[in-house]
Amino acid sequence: DHAATTPVHPEVVKAMLPYFSRAFGNPSSIHSLGKQARTAVENARGEVAGLIGAESDEIVFTSGGTESDNTALKGVAYANQEKGNHIITSAIEHPAVLESCSSLRKEGFEVTYIPVDGYGMIDPKDVINAITGKTILISVIHANNEVGTIEPIAEISEIAREQSICLHIDAVQSTGHIPVDVTELSVDLLSISAHKLYGPKGIGALYIRKGTIISPLLHGGAQEYGHRASTENVPAIVGFGKAVSIAQREMAVETGRITKLRDRLIDGLVSNIEGIQLNGHPTQRLPNNINVSIKFTEGEALVRSLDREGICASTGSACSSGSQGPSHVLLALGIPCESNYGSIRFTLGCGTTTREIDKVIQILPQIVNKLNYV
Repeated sequence: DHAATTPVHPEVVKAMLPYFSRAFGNPSSIHSLGKQARTAVENARGEVAGLIGAESDEIVFTSGGTESDNTALKGVAYANQEKGNHIITSAIEHPAVLESCSSLRKEGFEVTYIPVDGYGMIDPKDVINAITGKTILISVIHANNEVGTIEPIAEISEIAREQSICLHIDAVQSTGHIPVDVTELSVDLLSISAHKLYGPKGIGALYIRKGTIISPLLHGGAQEYGHRASTENVPAIVGFGKAVSIAQREMAVETGRITKLRDRLIDGLVSNIEGIQLNGHPTQRLPNNINVSIKFTEGEALVRSLDREGICASTGSACSSGSQGPSHVLLALGIPCESNYGSIRFTLGCGTTTREIDKVIQILPQIVNKLNYV
């Protein structure tokens, strides 16, 4: 269940440890301990910037993907409300984006939710058709957290540039797993979270392109170039930087390995389970994501049964798993409720082996046969 979170890499833990005790300074202090902490923070900022092709001073550290998404949407909305009050997003966004939009709607902003096709893909033409004279922001997910579909961001960004509209992408699931370059994608804001790429929880980043006007959500000190007040979480930032450096070092090889395991699992499940359907785009998807629907079964029962076998999976986004009702993402794809409730997501990681994949292929059909209520 690596889309929910990943284990912290041993090199990351080692890099963080000194900043809990010996190197405990506040980065805003001007004495030697403070300077030591400041140097560590800026080194990590450079690592994060380098991963996505940004400049160091375009990276703002946050508490994670949710704060980055909230800051992007609300920050742009508040800073540009004299220009307009219209936001465009998609029907399959992460709850951090959808709930930010819901909050802004209560304050008088207008939001258009563009649809997706049966694979979860956004049609750029729908973005064009949704734009009005009051549109100030387009926010779309780079790769969907539930079904893994990778969206046509470059095409959407071209539309945004032509209309002089700010573009934000939620790249929490994609960064560190597939190449992400802010210049090639031509985006204004981009959200990242460390714990999705073998870093610690509670730390993330928001890329803010130079010249992008945004209002801070937190007020206080002048940390993070005035975009986010609060003393920096130095150990977590250091860990984030180390995780990013590892991702840069290993991404190419690891992506190929994981993709082969993903396809092995898809082929094995489709061949051995009747009434199974792959959700999301068959090729334009994250290398580690397998989301399937199985008719006449119940997803939570599948997850509990797999857990008893030592296999961790989910019924969708961990951030919305406590909510009632079917997945909003699968509903947007047009998947009926009887299949929606029987959906399950497997997401692979650096420790996943061929033996584990084959274990799932062997065990899941047995579990389905036991749980099938027809």
